[in-house]
Amino acid sequence: MSIEKILVVDDDDLSRSYLSEALQRNGYSVDNACDGHEAISMTDKQNYDMVFLDMRMPRMGGLKVLERVKKTSKETTVVIMTAYGSIESAVEAMQKGAYDYIIKPFSLDNIELLLKRVQERQSLIDENKYWRSKIDNNGEYELVIDKHSKMFEVLNDVKKIAQSKASVLIQGESGTGKELIAHSIYLYSQRKSKPFIKVNCAALTESLLESELFGHERGSFTGADSKRIGRFELADGGTLLLDEISEISPKIQAKLLRVLEQEEFERVGGSKTLKVDVRIIATTNRNILQEIEMNNFRQDLYFRLNVIPVILPPLRERRDDIPVLAEYFLNKFKSEIDTSLKSISKEAMNILVQYEWRGNVREMKNLIHRCTVMIDAEELLPEHFEHMLNVNKPRKNGGLSVGQTIEDVERELIYKTLENTGGNKTRAAEILDVTPRTLRNKLNRYKSLQSNYDLNADLEIDDESKIEEESFSR
Repeated sequence: MSIEKILVVDDDDLSRSYLSEALQRNGYSVDNACDGHEAISMTDKQNYDMVFLDMRMPRMGGLKVLERVKKTSKETTVVIMTAYGSIESAVEAMQKGAYDYIIKPFSLDNIELLLKRVQERQSLIDENKYWRSKIDNNGEYELVIDKHSKMFEVLNDVKKIAQSKASVLIQGESGTGKELIAHSIYLYSQRKSKPFIKVNCAALTESLLESELFGHERGSFTGADSKRIGRFELADGGTLLLDEISEISPKIQAKLLRVLEQEEFERVGGSKTLKVDVRIIATTNRNILQEIEMNNFRQDLYFRLNVIPVILPPLRERRDDIPVLAEYFLNKFKSEIDTSLKSISKEAMNILVQYEWRGNVREMKNLIHRCTVMIDAEELLPEHFEHMLNVNKPRKNGGLSVGQTIEDVERELIYKTLENTGGNKTRAAEILDVTPRTLRNKLNRYKSLQSNYDLNADLEIDDESKIEEESFSR
């Protein structure tokens, strides 16, 4: 739901007209009220997506109007307008349900930034409604896993985890559903009526992330022309999702540790200590213990975050889910677009089951979506994957071909293992049960053979040992 209808409530004619005209120029439908009684009369008759509400008005002040508006429509976003002398009242208003406050006189740039944040918040509210409906109706995430899956065990634990206030660290590869699990924990918790605020730690610089999390005071840095409420304050009483927590800098790690230990912090540039009650859910796609060993992540912060660990298995470790997921996504996209694709052949399904899915569920979803758009057949066949997946048609004899040498098979196995590990030689060596040095020597040999072949295409080389000796001496 986007912001469409806005009510501006202010007893000052000039301020009310200034803001109303600016909002109308930006395409919003705007109504006006000159005092609190008129505002309540209007909000009783219809719902507004957003209300700009002056704090000090005759007959009825902003706090009483706020209480009435929130009683009528909890989802209406209320922004308080205040002068410098009434900031404390504005903070009280936020504690009673106002989204934010702006200080008079304000610029149109500030209003535009505020509206952008409100739109993002509304998108989050809509998303929460979606996930709540899915969970309340035995939803999507339960329908697309096998009952014997490792993921099913995780989902069974969600309700238990949700009842606690303890911090949760969700670890898993990209595309495994970390954010979905975080939403589920929140929606099953006693905090589900309170805010659920998300911060993508990987998308912001250190200074921007610090301001985003803790807020800032007016004049605390260049461009800080007004006070900003941070995500911790906005999430007070609710849940804060710190997505990709391993990406934050040591400075932010130290400040975050203090909030987790003492439940207090100061805004950037401020001296007043603020107390908050926030449940933290953090996610990462990195091996956090390795990050600690490399001094990229604080061990004490890890222990604070990892009170309740949740490990999401990659799709390749729960292959029984793959047919269920594939059929689910095919039916989902068939209902959304006009496609001739109706089913998945047994041979094609076998390829899907054997594929490594480094992008996990997200990669599979994208693949099936692409197939429903691009393929003009009624049944998905192995040949349809030739340009969509890094696989070929299955070979006979278990993937081997007559005429291949043992060295050919070994080289193909090594390259395929490296491909599946994303080029990680140490991990590939572990899978192949050889030492990293042995793997490195073999790769150098293959590289040398290829180099000699390219440079001496017209020469016959009969003494293979010379090639090997030449390769390892480089």
